[in-house]
Amino acid sequence: SVPVWTANFVLMDYGTGAIMSVPAHDQRDLDFARKYNLPVRVVIEPKGEALDEKNMTQAYNADGAMIHSDSFDGLIGQEARIKVCEYLEKEGIGKATVNFRLRDWGVSRQRYWGTPIPVVHCDNCGIVPVGYDQLPVELPLDAQLGEKGQSPLHTLESFYKTPCPKCKAPAKRETDTLDTFFCSSWYFDRYTSPRQEDKPFDPEDNGYWMPVDQYVGGIEHAILHLLYSRFFNLVLNDLELTKAKEPFDHLLTQGMVIKDGAKMSKSKGNVVDPDEIIKTYGADTARVFILFAAPPVKDLEWSEQGVEGCYRFLKRVWRIFSDFVDEAKTATPADENFSTSVKELKELRRMTHITIRRVTEDIEKRMQFNTAIAAIMELVNHLYHFKEWKESQDPIDSAPVIRESLEALILTVSPFAPHIAEEMATLLNFSEPDKSWPLYNEALTQTDEILIVLQVNGKVRQKLKIEAGISDEDLKSLALIDPKILEWTQDKEIKKVIIVPKKLVNIVVK
Repeated sequence: SVPVWTANFVLMDYGTGAIMSVPAHDQRDLDFARKYNLPVRVVIEPKGEALDEKNMTQAYNADGAMIHSDSFDGLIGQEARIKVCEYLEKEGIGKATVNFRLRDWGVSRQRYWGTPIPVVHCDNCGIVPVGYDQLPVELPLDAQLGEKGQSPLHTLESFYKTPCPKCKAPAKRETDTLDTFFCSSWYFDRYTSPRQEDKPFDPEDNGYWMPVDQYVGGIEHAILHLLYSRFFNLVLNDLELTKAKEPFDHLLTQGMVIKDGAKMSKSKGNVVDPDEIIKTYGADTARVFILFAAPPVKDLEWSEQGVEGCYRFLKRVWRIFSDFVDEAKTATPADENFSTSVKELKELRRMTHITIRRVTEDIEKRMQFNTAIAAIMELVNHLYHFKEWKESQDPIDSAPVIRESLEALILTVSPFAPHIAEEMATLLNFSEPDKSWPLYNEALTQTDEILIVLQVNGKVRQKLKIEAGISDEDLKSLALIDPKILEWTQDKEIKKVIIVPKKLVNIVVK
């Protein structure tokens, strides 16, 4: 038997108006039980700890092992829930169901800037929908927005006075408007036909553009706005107004900007004025810091030192560009037909094409802007090393390779720092608004040399830099005659030589 209590305790928006009470594992139930001296029975216990039923003041509501539960003793969490449901169904006592927590939601709002609700209130006919020939009901342009904080539609007679669509008697138009989600659930469809005047959008244009390739928004929209958008899209698809089965292909939920460990807000007094950052460091610095400080999906901790670091990086970009621009200005960039035997030129080309590949993939495939910027930083560092080497050598014709590298630098940095990129492009006679994104040559990303680890009985004894195309037989020979390896293999029997191509050689001796 189960005792039933009647009290002003049950929440009307929870369950069915009658609830199961488990005092040991719900704080409100425990408070209720203590007030009316009801028994408290522990049925879930944390590992290695016994709960005191008589004196506990805090309910235990985490996962733990079931106790006082007959054959279910010892089961934990989800496993316990599944087993209990299986037992109830087997015995014909009950069954598991999905509890949907969707609730009806009033969609009307007392505001002017919204979609008018197309209904009329008639004393004779009640609430009457507006006829199709009168749709859409448009907001009046002569409404006067006052200072009383209420919608002007309530007092604008030219809007709300209208004949009843059914009996033609004087009636009143609905003055509330629809919630913002009604508009935000299909605005992207309107973008496909922004100048369409006789309908919301053209199905043919919509079929060309939709679905949205990439949606960027806060995680708080995932269960409301995005859900409503799917509902709208399903209806539009059923009506054959859109071919898209889903409105969005990919979703990225970005993190927040935080300062001193808390989300920036005026109430906390931790807001950073972007105008001051731009005034001191420039817009490019602000952009680079925000994109470099953290991956898009993570929270970004605001840091003055980080801003200054990005400012120094952009100054380094400008300096190295300025050092090379005169030499590269009139040159033709190196292409697939370009050939050189100079190791440093080949290495600069390799770094250039590796950078193009990394930035391209980080942006297009991974949406990791911070690592894309890191790749550009590595290219800039390499250009500085190349400059030092070049200044120590006799003059050589390096202009085509430098030109290729500077063009790649400009184009890859342009999404993050567009202003400095445009300045550099202009000085290099490279400024074209429709310039294509650079393409990398996979063959040029390969190194001429690779690092091979030499092991004896699984322990690293030597590392060698060798030609990338060396055969396994030649690699084995080099390993066996290496002086450091001989120290560990001389006068010993070589049982086996294991070669992992382009990585290591392991010599097994006895």
